Amino acid sequence: MSYDLMVFEKAKAPGTKKEFMAWYEKQTEWEEDHDYQTISVSSPALQNWFMEMKEKFPPMNGEYAPDFELLEEDENLESHLVDYCIGHDVIYAAFSWSVADEAYELMRSLAQKHGVGFFDVSTDEGDIILPDGTMIE
Repeated sequence: MSYDLMVFEKAKAPGTKKEFMAWYEKQTEWEEDHDYQTISVSSPALQNWFMEMKEKFPPMNGEYAPDFELLEEDENLESHLVDYCIGHDVIYAAFSWSVADEAYELMRSLAQKHGVGFFDVSTDEGDIILPDGTMIE
């Protein structure tokens, strides 16, 4: 089991939690016509978020995945690898539970910096936070 978070294009997401959750379910059916490893399919804001996020939490797969040799040299790197699913309007990120607090803090602050929404998928509360700090209720 992983610790899952998501960022999203705020203009595409509904404004109530009930509507948001229905939209989220649709997004995570992963039915868009592309692979889910290529960042160029996302909005510019999500692309900018990803390019900064991958510096601390590199993807397991795709163009920006680290070389296998780096994993052998850096034990810390393996725990920071993330399984990203990249869509047009969302980026879903599955982290190791050992980095949950670090992942939450960085992902949320970068979401705010890059003007995208943030959703804590793995908790019961399921915080949905817009870039201005407003929570979707």
